[in-house]
Amino acid sequence: MTSSPPLSGIDTHAHIFDPRALMAPGRRYAPSYTATVEAWLGHMERAGVSHGVLVQPSFYGTDNHLLAEALAAYPQRLRGIAVLDPAVAERRLAEMNAQGFVGARLNLVGKYLEDYTSREWQRFFHRLAEIGWQVEIQRAFEDFAQLLPAISRAGCAVMIDHFGLPQGGIDAANPAHAATLDMLRQTPNAWVKLSAPYRSGQDAARASASLAHLRAACDGLSRFVWGSDWPHTQHETAASYAQQVARLEQLLPDPDDRRRVLVENPAALFRFT
Repeated sequence: MTSSPPLSGIDTHAHIFDPRALMAPGRRYAPSYTATVEAWLGHMERAGVSHGVLVQPSFYGTDNHLLAEALAAYPQRLRGIAVLDPAVAERRLAEMNAQGFVGARLNLVGKYLEDYTSREWQRFFHRLAEIGWQVEIQRAFEDFAQLLPAISRAGCAVMIDHFGLPQGGIDAANPAHAATLDMLRQTPNAWVKLSAPYRSGQDAARASASLAHLRAACDGLSRFVWGSDWPHTQHETAASYAQQVARLEQLLPDPDDRRRVLVENPAALFRFT
């Protein structure tokens, strides 16, 4: 067990993996290289980021053991977001809660949207809310107006990954984008992760414009966090940790705004304080 450095920043989105580990059938992608927790921590330390959140990659399905091992090695510095079957046993959920997991991920890219108002899913979301977990969602921006009400009404925080993946940036004149922005105004337990603008084709100017729309919809910065998306799977040659830190500085040039997004907002949500 290692001691925890002073809280100077929280990277809320990174992945670790080993291609030798068993991967889920039907996966859309499989890495050919290894991404270790130690390599990620090295990037964090060079950037002055003290704590982090590991997110289960979709290609491992519900086998969260690599994340659990990392959380056990760095219990003070790290938290985890798991992928779970909605019928997960109560005992298993309690074990993972004790291990440092703080949420469940739904990577819905390329998937058929299920009925999240169903009894099974609502029971799952309520169980997460009871233990203070969040639900993290990766899906196209235009679909969140449909997704948010069904999940947020259970009482858990809902984290929207990667700016919400608005291809080319948020267009408030697009009715589907406008509906999602309106839903954000109505959903105080919905959060936005400023991460991986490259996954939706956003350059610095478009990411800045998207943030302006999101910031207005959320009435300020109180529901925003930042993530590096390390190791930038399928975008390794176009993105780096240092570049993502620099992008945040471009988006939020005010040091007080950056501290809010890097430290104050995520600290309680991810149970670092």
